[in-house]
Amino acid sequence: MKSDAIIISETKAWLENVVIKLNFCPFAKRELINNNIRFTISKTGSVETVLETLVMECEHLDSDTDTETSLLILPEAFGSFYDYLDLLELAQTIIEARNYEGIYQLASFHPDYLFDGNDENDPANFTNRSPYPMLHLIRESSLEKALQHYEQPELIPENNIKKARKSGLKEMQAALKNCYKNN
Repeated sequence: MKSDAIIISETKAWLENVVIKLNFCPFAKRELINNNIRFTISKTGSVETVLETLVMECEHLDSDTDTETSLLILPEAFGSFYDYLDLLELAQTIIEARNYEGIYQLASFHPDYLFDGNDENDPANFTNRSPYPMLHLIRESSLEKALQHYEQPELIPENNIKKARKSGLKEMQAALKNCYKNN
């Protein structure tokens, strides 16, 4: 079992060496540099506990306006991508039921992320592959402000797919593997 410090360190390495280096999220660098990302770890396999933690993360964002975004990291559960998708669906339902829709956007990351219709080895899947299963809460208002200064934000997903495919499968696999302390 890895310590929380190692899990967070590996997650930060992924942010720096995959998300920021490949510019998958043009806003991540600023938030990482400014220390405005909250890293929360849940080591439970209980869906109920993870969803309760997700609500607590929303409440934290409500009360701490200096925190721009929160990553709920699930290092010891939801290793099956399909179990994770079930959790993601429930998490979105909770966001809506708690009236957080339009306030926080939920993004998803998983080590085995697979876009519907993609081949398992399509490098495009790595735009959402991470060292651990994660639920990412993003402030909608901050995202909207940032997108005002970004030319053609609707092309971000398409551009990310092109970057990942241009990098190729081996490079994307290596970039993710290099995030781990004991790779």
